[in-house]
Amino acid sequence: MDNEAVFTADADAEAGVRIGAPSRASSRYRDDDRVDKGGITNLEQYDSTEESPLLGDGSSSHYGSVSTFGDGEHAVPAWQGMRDFNGLPWWKKPSVYWLLPPFLLFTLAFGGIIVPKLNLILTLICREYMAEASRTDPQFSLLPVVFGDDNPQCRIPEVQKRVAQFTLYGSLISGLLSAITSPYLGALSDRHGRKPILILTTLGMLVGEVVTIFTATFPDTISVNWILLGMAMDGLTGSFIVGMAVAHSYATDCTAPQLRNVAFGYFHGCLFTGIALGPIISGYIIKGTGSVLSAFYIALGCHAAFILFLLIFIPESLSKARQTVAQEKHRIEVERLGPAADWINQIRSYTLVEPLKILYPTGEGSSGAIRRNLMLLASVDLIMFSVAMGAMTIVVYYTNIEFGWGNLETSKFVSIVNSCRVISLIVLLPIVTRLVRGSTGTSKQRNTGSDKFDLYVIRVAVLFDMAGFLGYTLARSGGAFILSGALASAGGIGSPTLGSALTKHVPPDRTGQLLGAVGLLHALGRILGPVIFNAIYGATVGKFRQTVFICLTATFGLAFICSLFIRPHVYLDEPEFPASAPTADESEEESVPH
Repeated sequence: MDNEAVFTADADAEAGVRIGAPSRASSRYRDDDRVDKGGITNLEQYDSTEESPLLGDGSSSHYGSVSTFGDGEHAVPAWQGMRDFNGLPWWKKPSVYWLLPPFLLFTLAFGGIIVPKLNLILTLICREYMAEASRTDPQFSLLPVVFGDDNPQCRIPEVQKRVAQFTLYGSLISGLLSAITSPYLGALSDRHGRKPILILTTLGMLVGEVVTIFTATFPDTISVNWILLGMAMDGLTGSFIVGMAVAHSYATDCTAPQLRNVAFGYFHGCLFTGIALGPIISGYIIKGTGSVLSAFYIALGCHAAFILFLLIFIPESLSKARQTVAQEKHRIEVERLGPAADWINQIRSYTLVEPLKILYPTGEGSSGAIRRNLMLLASVDLIMFSVAMGAMTIVVYYTNIEFGWGNLETSKFVSIVNSCRVISLIVLLPIVTRLVRGSTGTSKQRNTGSDKFDLYVIRVAVLFDMAGFLGYTLARSGGAFILSGALASAGGIGSPTLGSALTKHVPPDRTGQLLGAVGLLHALGRILGPVIFNAIYGATVGKFRQTVFICLTATFGLAFICSLFIRPHVYLDEPEFPASAPTADESEEESVPH
């Protein structure tokens, strides 16, 4: 029997045990008053001593050896997230190191076309405006608009206004569609695997760039408005927001809980590397080839290569057994809801708030502490993401008027800040995590919610961001402004730690759903952040232009206050199926790395 058949048989056996077994999921914690409903609130009592064996005595299960901390009914089983892949050769076992190199291609393609696409849209809209003006005004002098050239005739208010409106429409279409689809794509990844959703997301971006290429190749027959269709396809498939969320889900599947902040940091490092290097690489490509479309062809090649890597080389991180369990759980939930679960009725009753219910669980195993933690963590994450989205254009506008920076100076600033951020993510965060948690991250750690180290990292990261934006407010020279940007970039370690902390609060079969809900919040933040902070900047730039940085600093202060109310060691201990609680063997899901 091949491995897939073994995994399927195991899943069927698990489903039979879960549906018919008596409830004994959390009996090891119910004998005394030291445990809060829905989450362990005082884990120190279970800490093993220096003389205790780190992995405890293994006990057998149908998955093999299960390592534990402690003894008797208070034993805490070791993390067994990779147990379904035991016995497979190394090239069939999932790992973040399989996904990281091709994911860098994904982010380079994303970052590389940001500036060329904006310039291409400007050129296409300028061509349309010039053509319309020449038809309505015989005295109008039509100057040729050349792709890739400076085209000074396009620097007029009428063209700039059209470009701003077009970009706003595109952002709204992509952002709103992404907000709607992100939670569902995340939940689908729990039932059908991470790779199919990553492929779907990449295909959406690829189709969007194909539409852009056709529009630029045949500008006389294809309207620039077709690019909005490409943006809609990108939004429907989740855009880069779902790409990041599913990459985090992949990392969650194959990384021990106490090392997930490092794994998430690697993916964030890839993202910022792509944003920092992508525009530079595409600039040299356009300069060398003399065609702006060459950057889009290279991006298509990167997207296609990423899809091929997913199809051929990268192992799926969600085993058939886990997929079957998630599918069965979903089937039971649909049967329980009855006709209301019909997809047509779901569309009719859909609201943006519906997918966010996972952040406020009310079923068995939940508690007020869990709901508070999830809401606070999601709020801090939303604040940090919204500020990052809203501050990008403001920094460019502000440095232009305050210090007289041009493209060269701004490019240097962006390069320095993003380089510092990448170093913080792929060097500083792993080193600190190793020093605190040891070489494997197993010292006195359990998969029972985020621990104190996670919370300290989040709070320190928010303080770095707050100090950096306060520095922006006070800086009166370019050098001081760059130093403030480098200081704020150290706060980049907060985002992956927030994502890691969120995944530790829910069972593995709800990771994709949770990160999909976070993707919804990110999609909304992608819209609201720029709108709010650009409005503040526009209203105050002629009076006291540092006002927006004061508001941004205060926003980080609010995030820091929220982080102070997050409690460590809280976990959603819900049963695998609504019909019954999980068995003792199944409780291995709530465990620690070994």
